[in-house]
Amino acid sequence: MDPAGFCTQARVMIVAGKGGVGKTTVSATLAGMASRAGLRTLIVEVDGASGLGALYGRDEPLDYREVVLVAGSPTRGEISARTLTPDDALLEYLDDHGLARVSRRLTSTGTLEVVATAIPGIKDLLVMGKVKQLERRMATGVAGSPDLIVVDAPAAGHAVTFLASAHGVLDAAASGPLRAQATDVVELITDPARAQVLLVTLPEETPVNEVVDTAFHLEDRAGVKLAPIVVNGRYPRLDLAVDAATAGKEARVSLSDAEILALDAAARFRRRRQALQEEQVERLRRKLPLPQVSIPHLFTTEIDTEGLESLVDAFTVAVEALR
Repeated sequence: MDPAGFCTQARVMIVAGKGGVGKTTVSATLAGMASRAGLRTLIVEVDGASGLGALYGRDEPLDYREVVLVAGSPTRGEISARTLTPDDALLEYLDDHGLARVSRRLTSTGTLEVVATAIPGIKDLLVMGKVKQLERRMATGVAGSPDLIVVDAPAAGHAVTFLASAHGVLDAAASGPLRAQATDVVELITDPARAQVLLVTLPEETPVNEVVDTAFHLEDRAGVKLAPIVVNGRYPRLDLAVDAATAGKEARVSLSDAEILALDAAARFRRRRQALQEEQVERLRRKLPLPQVSIPHLFTTEIDTEGLESLVDAFTVAVEALR
């Protein structure tokens, strides 16, 4: 598959997964591949604590205002980002509908939180309503709109309610602006040309179990289309069939007994990890019949710009191998 085609199969790509599987890193990786394809990308952070900016060397946390993380060039598309919070989305909604005085009163009296939680699911609806507004600007060709919106969604447990909230509000509200907003959001997330979900997992037992459950819940409760699943953190495969002593002789390297013992122990660990990962990847393939895109584990505590570029390289190769 052509990377540009992968990035434009839907205008909104929602990246979701269990906490700790690297969905924020995958969001940045997807944006990097889109940038290389010349596409302008907006990354939307919805929980406000993902550390997305740090991947681009930004010290300040993101806020509601859109900021440029990677400038556009003749060979690269621009990458920008922002955080969407229910409070900011509600205030903007009221301002856009001529209720600026009401929004100021809500803020000054401290009742904003009460209003935002008055109906179950309203917070998630407010955020998705803003995403819907951004997507509509794209669809109508408003100047400065991105070619792709990447939503760094909440962790898996909340991701289901985050995307299904509009259905709940739709059932609860018989009429009025809330029902209209919920209808618009449902139309967005159930149209595969407008929105798809990119699930992320690790090749380990618990994350695989969780991503399988999340996939079925998202299809049943939210009615979204699932894009290929991303298997993050796969170890690059090494052929370690030869013991350390033999390998040392073949390489004409002198090894002490302690070094041979340590290297053989490391090789056994690596072979076990590779076998366990392959077992979980195959189990995931059986339980969840979706195409898989794998990106490698980086042996580092923090991912810098160079590391992110290497992930974009691997992600691009994996996407190109898809049918």
